[in-house]
Amino acid sequence: MRAKEWAAREGLNEQTVWKWCRENRMPVPFERSGSVWLIHDPKYEKADAPVAGSRMVCYARVSSPDQKADLQRQADRLKAFALAMGVEHPEVVVETGSGMNDKRRKLNRILADPTIGAIIVEHRGRLASMNAGLVESALKAQGRRLIVVDDTEPDDDLVRDMAEVLTSFCARLYGRRDARNKAKAALEAARDA
Repeated sequence: MRAKEWAAREGLNEQTVWKWCRENRMPVPFERSGSVWLIHDPKYEKADAPVAGSRMVCYARVSSPDQKADLQRQADRLKAFALAMGVEHPEVVVETGSGMNDKRRKLNRILADPTIGAIIVEHRGRLASMNAGLVESALKAQGRRLIVVDDTEPDDDLVRDMAEVLTSFCARLYGRRDARNKAKAALEAARDA
């Protein structure tokens, strides 16, 4: 990797790293290729070995245990979608838990695994009730991606933002399970008024 990238990963100033290279004081192997210093740090070269994109995982989630039948149908639809995309052996991960909860073990395990190159979800709300865009941006920064099967959302940014704010407030007032229904009712009442 280039000296600038290594310096950023190590939290060093790139000028310091270039100076160390010129003075042959680098703590890791390095070489000069033309005017570019290349750093061969074993800990980062091993970390880069698993290629992002080698696995695809279908993630299905429902909010409560009484929705088990919905969970199985959702998982079957995701698997069929992955097979139609050409994925030979799609992995399916199912989980029961609130979309407002960030302590979902299986989702956190998927997000932390660098060998998973793509996560397939039915709706953005199945991944997270709020801030699914942030998760998508973080995945994109790692060279991974989020595939949303049905990406029909309100086109108006104001409506979407209002729905997220109402969902958050309702979650605090009524508990996480009823938050989405209360937010929808409030939005419908506001539209009808």
